[in-house]
Amino acid sequence: MTRAGCGGGDRGSASLWIVAACLVLLLAGTVVTVRAAAVAARHRVETAADLAALAAAGRIGTGGQPCGAAREIAVRNGARLVACATDLAADGRSGTVEVRAEVSLHLPLLGDRIASAAARAQRSRSGPSTG
Repeated sequence: MTRAGCGGGDRGSASLWIVAACLVLLLAGTVVTVRAAAVAARHRVETAADLAALAAAGRIGTGGQPCGAAREIAVRNGARLVACATDLAADGRSGTVEVRAEVSLHLPLLGDRIASAAARAQRSRSGPSTG
């Protein structure tokens, strides 16, 4: 015995809506996870580049190798130094260092990617300024 006027074609449609909602939530969670991994990698490489540039600038005028210091700091921060350029002043005790670092990462669904960042630091002459 069936009830009259009851739409028999709607039976089980709630299950389909629940499955669809779960798939949408799963997709949203995946997108958020991939985005978070990419942002974390970008922050890591930016930090590594900044610290590498500061370390290199700290070696200007001390007789040390600025780019060697930059490479060491980049590696310690999980990055790879891909470029380092120094521009020394005439006195050799001040100048500017520019570095570029990269981090390799694997993003789900997107595969292997590279995040890169550049940084610049300057060491100024110490002592009182003239003029």
